[in-house]
Amino acid sequence: MLNFKNLSLRRGARVLFANASFTVHKGQKVGFTGANGAGKSSLFALVKGELHPDEGDFSMPPGLEIAHVAQETPAVACSAIDYVIDGDQQLRRLQQQLLEAEQADEGLKQAELHNALDVIGGYTANARASRLMNGLGFTADQEANAVSSFSGGWRMRLNLAQALMCRSDVLLLDEPTNHLDLDAVIWLQDWLCKYPGTLLLISHDRDFLDTITDHIVHIEQGQAEIYTGNYSAFERMRAEKLSQQQSAYLKQQREIAHIQSFVDRFKAQATKARQAQSRIKALERMELIAQAHVDSPFDFSFAKPQKMPNPLLTLEKADIGYGQTVIIKQAGLSISPGDRIGLLGPNGAGKSSLIKVLAGEMQPLTGKRLEAESLKIGYFAQHQLEQLRLDESPLWHCQQLDKQATEKELRNFLGGFDFRGDKVLEAVKPFSGGEKARLVLALLVYQNPNLLLLDEPTNHLDLEMRHALSVALQDYQGAIVIVSHDRHMLRSVTDQLLLVAGGKAQPFDGDLDDYRQWLVEQKRPEEKLQIEDAPVVSRKDQRKLEAERRQKHKPLFDALKKAEAAVEKYHQEQKAIESQLADPDIYADSEKDRLKHTLARKVQIDKALEDAETAWMEAEEALEQTKLELAE
Repeated sequence: MLNFKNLSLRRGARVLFANASFTVHKGQKVGFTGANGAGKSSLFALVKGELHPDEGDFSMPPGLEIAHVAQETPAVACSAIDYVIDGDQQLRRLQQQLLEAEQADEGLKQAELHNALDVIGGYTANARASRLMNGLGFTADQEANAVSSFSGGWRMRLNLAQALMCRSDVLLLDEPTNHLDLDAVIWLQDWLCKYPGTLLLISHDRDFLDTITDHIVHIEQGQAEIYTGNYSAFERMRAEKLSQQQSAYLKQQREIAHIQSFVDRFKAQATKARQAQSRIKALERMELIAQAHVDSPFDFSFAKPQKMPNPLLTLEKADIGYGQTVIIKQAGLSISPGDRIGLLGPNGAGKSSLIKVLAGEMQPLTGKRLEAESLKIGYFAQHQLEQLRLDESPLWHCQQLDKQATEKELRNFLGGFDFRGDKVLEAVKPFSGGEKARLVLALLVYQNPNLLLLDEPTNHLDLEMRHALSVALQDYQGAIVIVSHDRHMLRSVTDQLLLVAGGKAQPFDGDLDDYRQWLVEQKRPEEKLQIEDAPVVSRKDQRKLEAERRQKHKPLFDALKKAEAAVEKYHQEQKAIESQLADPDIYADSEKDRLKHTLARKVQIDKALEDAETAWMEAEEALEQTKLELAE
């Protein structure tokens, strides 16, 4: 367990938080939330031993293996897969000891080390590393490429894969989805749900937090407090604490009215009833949790566009790509006022290229791009941040857009994006990535576009800013085309999904859950390819081989399924017991017997969960080993 007792941390003279006391138990998955600069990363540095408490104590059992994602990747010449395998430090130590034993011709020592390698699954390390890389978007051909050949974003994915490769007791992840696309986010989410160790996670992706975490540590106003449950449960509990603030309540009602207005317009489109139901559910949830954001520093909205031609923009039989390479063939798209289109598709399929063509930053190789005379595009992409004048201030940037506006008007506008006081006069250069992204969004909002093209707009934005942007987009009356790995954002602001895959851009008939299933189905053909590439055998021999494979795999699949079911069962029981222990009534004198029974049951469940997780890992390793043996 990780024990934080009366803990205080400072950054310079500023107190990040004080007198924080909470415990993270073995196997828990804890999300850390709070505004940028609140102290989340500093708390991680404390766990890693890079910081010491200014006051109070932090303790954990000795010998814990702690894994975290390196923030920098050296431009080394080793292969990507070897770099990922380096994350398993125990494996590398055993391999080095084995090499030394071989050089010294120590037969007995070699036998011991081979057995140790077998125990830790060392002979399946390449297969494990390959699966991690594939899940994070690398192709099989890229595994042998030198680390130095990858761009910065892809090196960060290698760092993430290296951290996941470590058979750690505690895993620290600080914004792991920032450099991932939606496909990789979904894969990582599934992987972390099965991770048997203790997870500490900083993320601004609420769907990601909701699915993975069972506790939330929220840092605000100099305090760090732990909540039982996922992020949605935390929002509800925090909302209850703030519900007495009448002015906050009024703001909540205004935000709900914005969403209701959007839903009313949306429901009128009978052809999209499925997405309509999803949006209505989102509204119901909004009514429960909006109160948790009443003290947000962000308050802005899009003005109604002055002109709304129909259609705004059209693509006709457009081939999209670079040079002689066509990524999307014969794309056809007509965008009208009120359209809200989310782009889905694997990494490299052409989503960003399609948005660039829509924005006019790229020309289609063939076909036509037809825009209305009064089209006014607001385009957000990561390179837009690089176009800010680093030596100038937020106020200066706004003044370039509107020479007639008074400083007071511009200050009021920038205040809605949390640029207040002297901040509006500071140079942009030292701003964080989140502050620069907010400034670009502010400039985009100020220009009052009738078509928004948003390519990963939530990167670097914290939860409060994402919430404010979602509310503003829901009330926006122009058209939206968005690429985002933030599923909550996609669910909140889109009513049409366009799948960019296989050289085509076509409507996707389904929701994000259906897209997840589509991704699973796309990965299945890999097993078929292995069979197709195998030597030609007779049908009789092929049936015999397949029967042998099924016979060997069935008990292992059954064992794995049984172990997974047990882990899930005990996880649910553990959560139920923790909920009971979180109830103050159980500590009353009259409830001593119930408390004693509950604590005893918790010990039993914790042990049962640990045994089930061990069985799950052993079953998975055994299945992998059998697959490798059959493949040889």
